[in-house]
Amino acid sequence: MDRPTPSGVESLPPRASQGERVLVIEDEPEVRMLVVDVLRELGYSVEVASNGVAALPVLRGPDRIDLLVTDVGLPGLNGRQVAEIARQQRPGLPVLFMTGYARNAEVRGDLLERGMEMMIKPFNIDDLAQRVRRLIELASDQP
Repeated sequence: MDRPTPSGVESLPPRASQGERVLVIEDEPEVRMLVVDVLRELGYSVEVASNGVAALPVLRGPDRIDLLVTDVGLPGLNGRQVAEIARQQRPGLPVLFMTGYARNAEVRGDLLERGMEMMIKPFNIDDLAQRVRRLIELASDQP
């Protein structure tokens, strides 16, 4: 007879493994706080911006960024525009887009480049953890 696996052992979300740094851009304070708190609990170093313009100095700066997590519908520079600027500064930077507009996500999903994914809000915290880890690992496997 098979022994049951202790609860919680297999369901632990993947954690940061090498001090990875994530830039989170989100204009909704509650969502921003939730995403940042989850990432920090998972061991990631997190840089935060409430809009695309505020994120530009970080993207253009010298500090390490392993992943960009951005809302699509930001005021001013939208998430897609920020991602384009980010990839000009940091080619191959993985990007995780967040959107509350499911219909737009299906259409915009066709426009995602390699190393980009999209999550529909509200999303599951474990799904967020899995996608963040996967995108960082895929980028680190690239030459």
